[in-house]
Amino acid sequence: MSKKDSIIIGRQPLIEALQSGQAIDKILVQKNASGEIIGHIRALSKEYDVPVQMVPIEKLNTLTRANHQGVVAFTALVAYQELDEVLTNIAATGQAPLLLMLDGITDVRNIGAIARSAYCTGAQAIIIPDKGVGALNEEAMKSSAGALRHIAIVRVNSLIKAVDSLHEKGILVYTSAMKASTQLHDLPLQQGCCIIMGNEEKGVQPYLAKAADDYFSIPMANTFDSFNVSVAAGIVLYEALKQRLFSTTQAFEK
Repeated sequence: MSKKDSIIIGRQPLIEALQSGQAIDKILVQKNASGEIIGHIRALSKEYDVPVQMVPIEKLNTLTRANHQGVVAFTALVAYQELDEVLTNIAATGQAPLLLMLDGITDVRNIGAIARSAYCTGAQAIIIPDKGVGALNEEAMKSSAGALRHIAIVRVNSLIKAVDSLHEKGILVYTSAMKASTQLHDLPLQQGCCIIMGNEEKGVQPYLAKAADDYFSIPMANTFDSFNVSVAAGIVLYEALKQRLFSTTQAFEK
């Protein structure tokens, strides 16, 4: 899909796309834009859980030379799924959930690499916020070697609410911390779990990390800053795969 094909230009084309059920990644609306049609677009975006971002007209002009009428939208390359539906589908397989949650990861190449590792190691879904994460665009798709099309992508408007939902299902939530006393290989990853991966500079947001059931560190041979986030995700996921290959504990925690 070319960049030209991946955007929707203009108010009425966007309304028609939303009403037809076309997957939309996000909508850009010119600052100070108003009127009945803009209000209708906002209502539809809320109905279909599509994030709206207010931007200056210069931003829209860099995306297209056409008459955009103050509105440009990006079509989604993946079909976003609901968390409850994904958990129900996993439960039906009899497998223990293995999920990833991405917090503040903006590099689309890292996201693609994480998705590739997730699919290869048997993770069933990746949970992302509707804002503050890199777009699942052509570059992310390429970096994932197409894995983004094969793994469930759950987009939520609140990561902390998603954590609450996971806890209600008995799914444990873990995140990394450099000085954590629990090491990766000591985590019971054969049980239903979700791993939160954070921004390389800021890490996982404190309020989100506080909601985790445990913190873990990844052993390193040499003293250094940390692993790249996609490499760290691959290490964690492979440890989970290794534990599951040599464990018979596959029950879905209720």
